[in-house]
Amino acid sequence: MSASTYLVKGDDPSLVAQEVRALLAEVVGERDHALVVEEIGGPADDIDVGAVVDACLTPPFLIDRRVVVVRDAGRLLAADVPRLVEVVKDPLPSTVLILAGGAGTVPAALVKAISVTGKVIDVAVSRPGDRKAWLHEHLRGAPVKLEPQAAQLLGAHVGEDLGRVEGLLGALAAAYGQGARITAAELQPYLGEAGNVARYELTDAIDRGEPAVALAVLHRMTGAGGLSAVEVLFSLHRHYANLLALDGAMVSGGEEAAQVLSVPSAFVGKKALEQSRRLGSARIAHAMELLADADLDVKGATGLPPDLVVEILVARLARQTRPRTGAPRR
Repeated sequence: MSASTYLVKGDDPSLVAQEVRALLAEVVGERDHALVVEEIGGPADDIDVGAVVDACLTPPFLIDRRVVVVRDAGRLLAADVPRLVEVVKDPLPSTVLILAGGAGTVPAALVKAISVTGKVIDVAVSRPGDRKAWLHEHLRGAPVKLEPQAAQLLGAHVGEDLGRVEGLLGALAAAYGQGARITAAELQPYLGEAGNVARYELTDAIDRGEPAVALAVLHRMTGAGGLSAVEVLFSLHRHYANLLALDGAMVSGGEEAAQVLSVPSAFVGKKALEQSRRLGSARIAHAMELLADADLDVKGATGLPPDLVVEILVARLARQTRPRTGAPRR
């Protein structure tokens, strides 16, 4: 047994749940799950800290190991922490405690205690690099082997919906056999609907002047992502407001631009600065006019469906991004 206490945390509940399942399979082994595992908490239940402590300090009966799983550990209160920290610092050798993050933030003092004496497993995938690393790691241990083009296709198709990967790989193993090597053509029929994508992919496609790509991204955001027209408008307005804030600003690089925009990343600041300079004052002003008109249209000014209003807006923004001469047209 590598640790007596585990904390599994992340920003995607499905990935946290998958990691907890894999961890339980490892620590329970061949034992009877019903006899070994005791679960406490969950979306509809309050976490009884007393019950957690009692379960952790009660020796197992008729078995050699007890595994205590606390669901939605982010709902723990600061007042609950001291008793749990004592358990983490001085556990029974026969007990494994697994805290599954979710529904809030696990108190920092408890995270610190677990990081010292136990193991913290972070499956957060909010950043593109995290998602890529997560997918690479899980494809390495998958029941089938995806060829490079198939792996690239899978990553692009599921987007942010990484919780679908486990089931998809299982379906491929059932269809082609354990250890089968899967091509992109063999993967294609199993992909289903394209998953959600990060909001910056829409503004990136617009900034590149690619209307068709931008509309495809928009449909994924409003379909699988469930974003409303108002939410899309908010994201677009924030993007162009950043470009407007940098238009004519006396900044020389990404770090200074990040300070102007109050964002923590110099990379984001640099992207915005370069796009602001690429567009120029006239086209940024025109984009803000298009956004203002779309906002009124979504609220019923023209009677067009909100989704259609946003589609027209995205196409116009992407088209006006392309280099051209003359004044911008409506």
